[in-house]
Amino acid sequence: MQIRDLAIASGVTAQTIRFYERRSLLDHAERGGNGYRRYNEAALSRLRFIRSAQTAGLTLAEIGGIITVREAGEVPCEHVSNLLLKRLADVHRRQQELVLLETELQHIIDASQHLDPGDCEAGGVCHVITHAHQ
Repeated sequence: MQIRDLAIASGVTAQTIRFYERRSLLDHAERGGNGYRRYNEAALSRLRFIRSAQTAGLTLAEIGGIITVREAGEVPCEHVSNLLLKRLADVHRRQQELVLLETELQHIIDASQHLDPGDCEAGGVCHVITHAHQ
């Protein structure tokens, strides 16, 4: 199939396909007699894997590592499980950070309800933010 067919089948753009080739996430396509790239079903399968891995929160570097393990003839399941456990820990950490941010924002909003815009200092930017941290 040509690059546009692969793009449609995989749901990524031709530009993304070329990018993945440059990053060695996808094997470089064979060229037909007309110079067009020709892709096989393995390319489509690889693109589906990449998209699924990204949906799980893995980076392109991590995805490349998984592909390297597989291409070395090893089964990457344990490697993938470790990456996913790390990603889950990152998600939990970010959730905790968001809870703290939510608390801080609510504190600032609550404090701002009692401020008079006329009390804003001429040299300051906005006392809603600065007053909440005093």
